[in-house]
Amino acid sequence: MIGAEIGKLAQNLGVTFRDPVLLQRAFIHRSYLNEITEAHDLKDNERLEFLGDAIINFIVSEELFECFPDYAEGPLTNLRAALVRRETLARLAEQLALGSYLWLGHGEEESGGRARPATLCAVFEALVGSIYVDQGIAVAREFVLPIMRHELLRVKRNALDKDPKSRLQEWVQSNKSATPRYKEVEKFGPDHAKTFVMQVTVVGEIMGVAQGRSKQDATQAAAAKALHKLDLPAPEYVPDPGLEARFGL
Repeated sequence: MIGAEIGKLAQNLGVTFRDPVLLQRAFIHRSYLNEITEAHDLKDNERLEFLGDAIINFIVSEELFECFPDYAEGPLTNLRAALVRRETLARLAEQLALGSYLWLGHGEEESGGRARPATLCAVFEALVGSIYVDQGIAVAREFVLPIMRHELLRVKRNALDKDPKSRLQEWVQSNKSATPRYKEVEKFGPDHAKTFVMQVTVVGEIMGVAQGRSKQDATQAAAAKALHKLDLPAPEYVPDPGLEARFGL
């Protein structure tokens, strides 16, 4: 039986489902089925979640591939990771109020499952999966890209307009209420051609070490390494396995 609320949601999303059961299934948490004793033919949303995760990754990858024609695989992967991380998808689910449509078991409900980031991320992925199965990739793309527009713009702006040190500082201040700390850990070479090694720490943890012809260059490279380690956009990051291994990175 399809809930009236789900039918209203379909209207709000602007997607007309051929099979409304698919949309309903996207909101059935396994905890709900675990508490049903009578016979039923309902299924939870985990298979749709699995599929939706892949579809979102494909749509975002395709968009980044078109938007950043000069980026190599590594930077593109970092950009995608910043867009499809759990926190981002949970935030999108909150914007659509998807949590209010979830079918949860009593225990999950009482423990705050309706607002849990992992659950919200999963229901957003399941929703995209249901749209794809019912309507195909074109409609799924038309749904995902507009709702991710602000996130895409943010990532594009950060990737193109600000240096790694600035981007790292903004993220750390916003997410850790702290400031990255930089220090010189080595320098070598003749006076006219010295190489500097700079280290950046975040809340006491070493997040990046890099070398450069100036302290400024090494600092920016260390910040890029930290962004990469945090799965944030870091197209400037250049691996230095020997140096990173020395510092346990």
